[in-house]
Amino acid sequence: MLKAIWSLPRTVWFIGLISLVNDSASEMLYPLVPLYLASVLMAGPRALGIIEGIAEATASLLKLFSGVVVDRTRKSKPWIVFGYALAGFGRPLIAFASSWPFLLAIRFADRVGKGLRSSPRDALLAASVTPDRRGLAFGLHRAMDNAGAVVGPLLAFGLLAAQVSLRDIFLWSIVPALICVGLALAIREPKAEPHPVSAGFDWRLGDMPPVFRRYLLVVALFTLGNSSNMFLLLRANELGVPQAQVPLLWAAVSVIAMLFATPLSALSDRLGRVRLLLLGYVAYAIFYATLGFINTDGWVLFALFGFYGLFMAATEGVEKALVADLAPQNRRGTAFGWFNLTAGLFLLPASVVFGWIYQAIAPWAAFLFSTACAMAAALLLLFTVKEGRGDAPPDGSPISPAAAGSRSLVRPNPPG
Repeated sequence: MLKAIWSLPRTVWFIGLISLVNDSASEMLYPLVPLYLASVLMAGPRALGIIEGIAEATASLLKLFSGVVVDRTRKSKPWIVFGYALAGFGRPLIAFASSWPFLLAIRFADRVGKGLRSSPRDALLAASVTPDRRGLAFGLHRAMDNAGAVVGPLLAFGLLAAQVSLRDIFLWSIVPALICVGLALAIREPKAEPHPVSAGFDWRLGDMPPVFRRYLLVVALFTLGNSSNMFLLLRANELGVPQAQVPLLWAAVSVIAMLFATPLSALSDRLGRVRLLLLGYVAYAIFYATLGFINTDGWVLFALFGFYGLFMAATEGVEKALVADLAPQNRRGTAFGWFNLTAGLFLLPASVVFGWIYQAIAPWAAFLFSTACAMAAALLLLFTVKEGRGDAPPDGSPISPAAAGSRSLVRPNPPG
């Protein structure tokens, strides 16, 4: 495994390092934004909701736009560099914000950067490795991304404990921004293979392979039951976990996701993407059902959250590797755009519905709703996504198992 990881192309490592550094900065500042909004700008939850709602909706829409543009221009690097630069150089400006609309503009720029870079980054990752190593590449990327989610909050805790002011912390975020842009400029794009390029701005989903469209339905259904992780922390606190330990509980989840993302995603290269996703969706359903009915805050609860970290490790990279497998090579950027847009748009109703059930009926009912969505998505995945693995032809026609080297999504590769 280690030999396979070290043999990955330099582009994969650079993209992973960029995500580690960028997420360290982002996760360091993200928990501080509500504090800054309340203590410095004297604004409340309503302003925070407006800021985050506009910012996240913008990012979701731009992920589709950037994916289509990548397919049209056949260039990913410029969008990656610009996306990380826009987000990274905007964060220090929070230190100079004098009102919440100013903060909204900064967060808007941050999410615009994320929207412009995400689909091109995923497309470049997929193009940098052969199909039989996509799980490994996306798994390494998710591992380094989760490492940033561990480092960032720890940095914030250390700086606040050292009595560094909120303004100074925001200003120091210029350092990781410079590192990210430097690494992005060092990326080398693989030579584009000769494939037909669409004559115009083509964002259509109708001419994608039917199996990819069915996969998007699976993603939408699963995401509808995948509400904000904040509800998990709320439930843990209600079960008796002290507030001071809640962040540590979530940090432990990120650590487990970081450690197991690479090996579990790489397993999909041999076991098959669909099989691993099925196991992940079932694990998610078990976790939510158990958390809904459990009534203890002891070691069982902490073990349960560790189990959730394994779910994250087993699915986050594999979902994107499957997108690359099912999409035509000359429409891969658009495919990632649709995947990111679908997941992003369904997150909002997921949290709204979950929160309403949680408050109006009972916590167990909300968690049972998410369990049902996960199991329904698993069944839909099992019976509708069965195409052979490998790059879809440029015209979007299905791939026969023979053309894909007899490598099936639901059967492991033959020995040798």
